[in-house]
Order: sequence, then structure tokens, then C-alpha cells
Amino acid sequence: MPPSKSTPDILILGLGPARACAAKAAAQAGCSVLALERKAQAGTPVQCAEFVPAMLGGAAQTPQSARVQPITSMVTQVETEAPDLMADFPGRMIDRTRFDATLVLAAQQAGSDCRFAAPVRAVKDDGSVTLAGGAVLCPRLIIGADGPRSLAGQAIGAVNDIILETRQITVALRKRFESTDIFLSAGIPGGYGWLFPKGDVANLGLGVCQNEKVRLKPMLERLHDTLVKEGRIGREILNHTGGAIPAGGIRGPAGRLGAVPVLLAGDAAGLTNPVTGAGINAAVQSGALAGKAAARWLAGQSNALADYGEDLDDLFGPSLRRALKRRATLMDAFAHETHPKPDALRASWIAYAQYWAA
Repeated sequence: MPPSKSTPDILILGLGPARACAAKAAAQAGCSVLALERKAQAGTPVQCAEFVPAMLGGAAQTPQSARVQPITSMVTQVETEAPDLMADFPGRMIDRTRFDATLVLAAQQAGSDCRFAAPVRAVKDDGSVTLAGGAVLCPRLIIGADGPRSLAGQAIGAVNDIILETRQITVALRKRFESTDIFLSAGIPGGYGWLFPKGDVANLGLGVCQNEKVRLKPMLERLHDTLVKEGRIGREILNHTGGAIPAGGIRGPAGRLGAVPVLLAGDAAGLTNPVTGAGINAAVQSGALAGKAAARWLAGQSNALADYGEDLDDLFGPSLRRALKRRATLMDAFAHETHPKPDALRASWIAYAQYWAA
């Protein structure tokens, strides 16, 4: 598609939850919207632990077709000590592929043009966007919701420079349960392990700081082996995935390329919690806000972009700043101690009072 009158008001990079919600909101406001996704299909491959906590209302927004099972509690094991139960931790495990597909369908029904297998080659300083096939788009506004290594974010100098790396496998469960199981250890630097149930199977994974990425596979193998020996899960690996998680706090979230405004949402804006890695709720909410802000700016409200940044900080700023502070303390412990003590690990995790202390 060369530059022409058919070039959209709003170009959205990516079609995950943030992108799809932005596309729907902007299209509902009457804007012409083109959303591009490099993947061939919404939500595939899955790069997510698929848990949505209810504390921000996310479970209530989950389409029925994407719901797998409820979560009622959290069980945290620190090193080899007895597990600690957080009895009231509601949420829901979802099927991420169905979840994303439902959001994309809603965006399309609102009037957005959503295209898959459409990778972007470059986002230029003048706000033009070059596709892999060579076509150039010249939108009036760009929404970058294209993940932690966002091209739109790089173009405006808002880079996620702190990244966590994850690896996850799907395994059979020997017995069903309804908790999110967390594993904290000095042997998992800068992150944690998880076992999240999905009916008869579970997602078993690990996240670590970026410089420990090469150790992810053997660390996950050890955790897998331990849980197999405990009789909790099966040996066979049914699926595997992984990905990057931003862990440095809010980036952007608004900038310009020439005369073209750029808004960032979801992981591109650094809204993923740098301690837990949770990001689905933030993606959904920020995407909808970005779409509405874009529509207001196109309608002549010059303060819409600044208002978007303020809205994100109001919604996510306090929790992100607390998480960044706890993470910084934990990483300092890893830097200065051979093995951070269990108390330091507890103070870095949301299930413990130390985390929420002033």
C-alpha cells in the first residue's frame, strides 16, 4: 500500500491485547484504523503464562470462550522451606490464543482493518512506516503496541533497556488444583519459577534477568525433574515457549516522529510488572486508553497525548514504582551476596507483608 488517501488515520503495530483494544476503541470513535501483526494468527505462538489476576478486574473482562479455570489462591515456596499459602488470590487461567482472537474479532467488528503476516521493516524519523514488502505507510498517528522490543518505541527513543527472559513448558498434571504455585530461590537470579494449572495440564516456567538467559534451560529442567519426582506433574513436555518481559517501568508513553504522534501501550510502554511479569490487564487497559486518546487528538484535542501519559501513571505508576524498588533491592542482594537469604526473597514477592511495607 503506497502513500495515498487510503492511508489510515491510525496505524497500530501489533495485534496482541493492547493493539486489539486500541484498534477497537479508535474505530468505535470513527477513525480509520489499520493494525499490522507479523504473526500469521492472533495469539499464536503463545508467549504467556496465561494467568489473569482478578485484582484489577481483568478476570471479569475475559471472554467466556477463553476461560479455562478459576484460580483461588497462591502458594509460594522459598528455597526448600515449607510453602506459604496466600488463601485469597483470585484470578483466572485463560487460553491466550482464544483470548487474543476474540479481541481481534471485536476490533474488526468495530471497523478496524486487521492484517496478519504483515511484518514492519522500519519506523522512520518522519513517521512513515516501511513494510517488509517495501510498501510505505504514512499515518496521521502511530500506536506502538508491538512488544518489549517495540520498533515504535525505539524510533522515539523509549527503549525497554531492562529485560527478563523466560522459558516455559506445558506438562500433564497428576492432580488438579486451583492455586498459582511460585518458586523463589537464590538459584533463580532476578526472577522466579511458576506452575500454573490449566485443567489437566499446567504451564511450568522460569524467568531470570537477561544475563542469565543461557542458564534458563538447565534451571527449568531441574525444576521439572523435582516436580516429577514429587508426583505432581508428568515427564513428557507437551509444548514449549518463551519470550522477553520488560522490567524497567514506564517508557514513553508519548512522543513524535516529525509531525506524527506516537503512543506506546502494553509491553512497548513498559507496563508489565517487573516483579511478577503480569501484563495482560495493563495491555488491555492501556490499549483502550491509547485508542481513545488517539481519536481525541485527531478530533483536535491537543492535550489528549499528555492526558494519556497522565492516565497511565495514575493507573500503573504506584504499583510499578513499588515493584521497581523491590526488584532493585533484590538485584542488589544478588550482586553483593553469594546467595540472597530467604527473607530477602520474601521481601521481593507480592505474597508477603514485607513487599507491601512502606
